[in-house]
This record gives sequence, structure tokens and C-alpha cells, in this order.
Amino acid sequence: DEVDAGVGGAAALAVGRSLAALGADHQVLVVTHLPQVAAFADAQVAVAKADDGSVTTTQVAVLDEAARVVELARMLSGTPDSEAAHEHAAELLGTAARERGR
Repeated sequence: DEVDAGVGGAAALAVGRSLAALGADHQVLVVTHLPQVAAFADAQVAVAKADDGSVTTTQVAVLDEAARVVELARMLSGTPDSEAAHEHAAELLGTAARERGR
């Protein structure tokens, strides 16, 4: 759970690379708020919690590639609508894919 707590930037990329390498031979489940780490995942799941004051619900969604770009953009900028964040998210996913040989 949150093995990336307290890191960011280049260190977060290094954590993502290390987790991807570990995941090549083992099943790894990671909870992260860092897009640099999430970009290295084989599969990404978004978890959202909603509370209406009396009931708390949790929604879980497995993300396809397009949804991953939107989610990483949201993680980067706080909004899923930023064009610059979308470009950065796509770049992160491309970098991770190249480094993992995909």
C-alpha cells in the first residue's frame, strides 16, 4: 500500500520501473496516487469513493488505454480536461511502454 509515499518526480519514475521489473515475475498490486508509478502498470484500476452524508459507496473501474490517459491526466493536473495534462499522460504511458518493451 502506497510504496511510493513521500516520493515524486524522478524518484517516482524509478519506483514505477522497479515495480514493473518485479511484476515481470510476480503479481504486484499497488495503490498509488502518482501518475509516474501508475503509468508502468500492466492494468490500471480507478477507485472512487462517494459519500452522500448517509451512505458511502465505492466504485471500481478497470481502465482501457483511453481511460488511462484521462485518469493519468486527472492525477497530473487535478482535472481530466487539461490538454497539456493529456499530452503529458500519453507521454508517460509511451515512455513506460518503451521501457518495458511493449
